[in-house]
Amino acid sequence: MGPATRGIRILYIMTTTAPSTSSPHLLSAFDLRGLALRNRVIMAPLTRARAGRDRLPNDLMTEYYVQRASAGLIIAEATVISEQGFGWVDSPGIYNDAQEAGWRKLVAGLHTHGTPIFLQLWHCGRASHSAFHGGRPAVSASALKLRGDTVHTPVGKLPYETPRALETAEVAAVVADYRRAAERARAAGFDGVEIHAANGYLIDQFLQSSTNQRTDIYGGSVENRYRFLREIVEAILTVWPAARVGVRLSPNGSFNDMGSPDFRETFTYVAQQLNAFGLAYLHVVDGLAFGFHNLGQPMVLPEFRAVFQGPLMGNCGYTQASAEAAIADGQADLIAFGRPYLSNPDLVERFTHGWELNPPADMKVWSAPDARGYTDFPIHPRA
Repeated sequence: MGPATRGIRILYIMTTTAPSTSSPHLLSAFDLRGLALRNRVIMAPLTRARAGRDRLPNDLMTEYYVQRASAGLIIAEATVISEQGFGWVDSPGIYNDAQEAGWRKLVAGLHTHGTPIFLQLWHCGRASHSAFHGGRPAVSASALKLRGDTVHTPVGKLPYETPRALETAEVAAVVADYRRAAERARAAGFDGVEIHAANGYLIDQFLQSSTNQRTDIYGGSVENRYRFLREIVEAILTVWPAARVGVRLSPNGSFNDMGSPDFRETFTYVAQQLNAFGLAYLHVVDGLAFGFHNLGQPMVLPEFRAVFQGPLMGNCGYTQASAEAAIADGQADLIAFGRPYLSNPDLVERFTHGWELNPPADMKVWSAPDARGYTDFPIHPRA
C-alpha cells in the first residue's frame, strides 16, 4: 500500500449479505454463459492513465482493481493492442511480454477474491495524433479529421490532425494485432475479452457512415462497414470461445465526433449479425450522459433485445434504481457502472445496504499520475 492510501482499508472481502430488497434483480447472481457472477453490477472499462510511459500494469493498478472486487464482473480499462493503436497518454497495453506479465499479476490478485475480469481490446484510430507515432499520422477508416478542440499527447495538448486511411491490404494486419492481443490476454489469465467497437475509436470509425467513406470491401454498404468488426470477432474466436468474448457498441454517442444519420439501421444490423456468434454479451452504451448526436430518437435496449438474444448489458448514466428497473423489466441482464465506481470502491456494498455514495471524483484526478483520486477513496465505515 502506497503512502497516499495508508490507513485506508482495501476492499476485497465479498459481501455475503442477501440482495437488497430495493434491488433484488440487480444484486442477484447471474450465469454468464457458464461464468458465475455473484451480482449483475458490472464495473465498466474506465481509462485511468496510471500505466506510465511503458504502458505496464503495475501494483497501483492492482490495488485499484482489487478494491473494487465485489463487482459481479470487472471489464478492465481500454488496452491498446499495438503501438499503432496509441491515442491516450499512459494507458496500458497488451502487445509485449512485460505488459502481459503485469496483467497476469493483476488478474491473479482479483482471482484470489473470486472476481472474474475481461480485458477490453482497443485501437484509437483517428482519435490520436502523430505525436504518438513518431511523426506519422494516425490511421482510420477514411482520411477525415476529428472535429474536436485538442488531443492530449505525450508533448501536451495539440490540435487534431487528418488521419491516413488504412489501405485495404493493411487491414488484415490490424485484425492480426487484435488476435495476438487476445492470445496475450488469455495467457495472462483473463476470463475473457471485450472488443471495443464504441466511442469513436477505430472499429466504430469503420462501422459508421459519417467516418467511413471507403470504396473498397470495407466501405459503402452497412454489410461492408461491418466487415472489419466481423473479421476481428472471427479472428478472436480462434483464440477464445464465443462465450468469453463481448462486444461494446455506442449507437447514440457523440464522443470523438461520432454520429451518423443511418445509426439505427447500422447498429440494428450489427447487433443482429453479432447475435449469430453466441457471444458472452453485447455491451450497449445506451444512456445519453456521455453525449448524444441528436440524429433521431435514441436507440433503447428493447431494440437490441429484439435482435440479440444473448446476455445484454446496458451502460451510461444508470443509477441503482434505474438499473434495477431495467433488469426487472427484462430490458437488460447486466448493467455497467462507470463514474460511480471512480469514487466508490465498495459500490456493491453501498447498493446492498442503501448507504450513501461518496462525492463524485473531481475530473482533474481522473487521469492523474498517482494514487490521488484513484485508490484513496474511503469505503463505508460499516463495510
